[in-house]
Amino acid sequence: MIYILLALLILIIGYTLFNYFQQKRILTVLTQDEFIEGYRKAQLIDVREPNEFEGGHILGARNIPLTQLKMRLKEIRPDKPVYLYCQSGSRSGRAAQILHKNGYKQLYHLKGGFKKWTGKVKTKN
Repeated sequence: MIYILLALLILIIGYTLFNYFQQKRILTVLTQDEFIEGYRKAQLIDVREPNEFEGGHILGARNIPLTQLKMRLKEIRPDKPVYLYCQSGSRSGRAAQILHKNGYKQLYHLKGGFKKWTGKVKTKN
C-alpha cells in the first residue's frame, strides 16, 4: 500500500514539474509595467469566469474563460501577441498551454494576475 501511495505522489510531483517547466518555455511572464507597455498592441484576454470579469477587469480586456477557451479559439488571432491574465496566474498558464498546442506562439501573462494589478480597471455597473 505504501508503494502505491509513493508512486502516486511521484507521479503528481512529476506532472506538476512538467507543467511548470512547459509553461516557462512557452509563456513570457511580464511585470505590470511590461504588461502595460504592450497590451494595447495585443489581444488582451481575461480567462477568469464571467462573474469574476464583471466584478472588475483590465480596461480593454475580452473575457474568454479558460473553461470555454477550446471552443472559442477562432476569436483569438494566432498572428498577433496574446496577453493573458486570470486572478493569480495559474489559469492563464493553463490557457497558454492550450493556445500553444493550437499553434499560438506569442504568449504573455501578467505576473501575479489581476489581484496584483494596480492599473485601470473597469467594472460592470
